[in-house]
Amino acid sequence: MRSFKETCSFGYLQSCVLRLLRAFAVLSLESGSALADTCVSPPRPFVPSDLKAASEYANIIHDDFELYFRDIQSYFRCLDEERARAFKEAREVSEEYGRFLDLAHR
Repeated sequence: MRSFKETCSFGYLQSCVLRLLRAFAVLSLESGSALADTCVSPPRPFVPSDLKAASEYANIIHDDFELYFRDIQSYFRCLDEERARAFKEAREVSEEYGRFLDLAHR
């Protein structure tokens, strides 16, 4: 067990701070990559209930629908990629857990 003097020494404190900084760096990288890979669904196109407005803005509404259909396809691809990644990760975690159980029961 460390003495109070060893525990409160500058060297020990410095190593604790360095460990904390490394942990924060790893966490920020992990959370950043998770956020970058988030799939975001596109907003639904708006269609006015007023026939006059709908006909007046028909070109804009048409373009909004075309944009939606393009973006929803990208969204579906993103979901497929995320699903594949999650299955791969779950398989790896399951294998790691199996190795852990083997070690724990020796």
